[in-house]
Amino acid sequence: MDLVDVDAQKQAAAYRAVEDFVQSSMIVGLGTGSTAIHATVRIGELLKSGELSDVVGVPTAKSTQAAAIKAGVPLLDDSVVWDIDVTIDGADEVDSDLNLIKGGGGALLREKLVAQTTATEVIVVDESKRSPLLGTNFKLPVEVVEFGLATTREFLALVAGEPTLRVTETGEPFRTDQGNVIFDCHTGAIEDVFSLAGVLEAHAGIVEHGLFLGLTQFLVVASSTGVEILSPSEPL
Repeated sequence: MDLVDVDAQKQAAAYRAVEDFVQSSMIVGLGTGSTAIHATVRIGELLKSGELSDVVGVPTAKSTQAAAIKAGVPLLDDSVVWDIDVTIDGADEVDSDLNLIKGGGGALLREKLVAQTTATEVIVVDESKRSPLLGTNFKLPVEVVEFGLATTREFLALVAGEPTLRVTETGEPFRTDQGNVIFDCHTGAIEDVFSLAGVLEAHAGIVEHGLFLGLTQFLVVASSTGVEILSPSEPL
């Protein structure tokens, strides 16, 4: 399928998510990535037209913050305790229980922090992101501190498949907004995502992993036939 067609589908799905889930006076988590940015832009358009009012956003990355400012979406200060009504974000892979792999854009820590403080998490994807088991089609991002990097790499190789240090186009280590680095782990299909998540969370040096489990209330799927909205009780 043409990339332009895929982006148009993502835009349609993101717009649908905004129109179905965002209301005036809400605090809205603003996701990271090309699909989520469409939602941020749409919120800005609706604020300018007066169809929405008093919406404030919580960005999940510095790039999202910049996009929100450009779109005219007011942002909530970090000093305020978040009580987020809805977050619209994307995902790299999603299973039938609406568990996710996220972090392809490197914002997994902030994205998970926002997701965990959100009443309604809405994930927008195109149909290619569906998978029977997480890890089948996408590597698992794991954000780590640089101290003890070789030791952390060895641990990840034992529990999560071969880890590859993420680098930029110039060959330098990719840095998250927190200044950490990311290993992309070749897990293959993960039979027990909750077990793996627990193992990773218990190990010092690992800041966050890209398994988002039990956090999604609605999945908005873009395809060539239109936009479909699913909840965890509905099969993919």
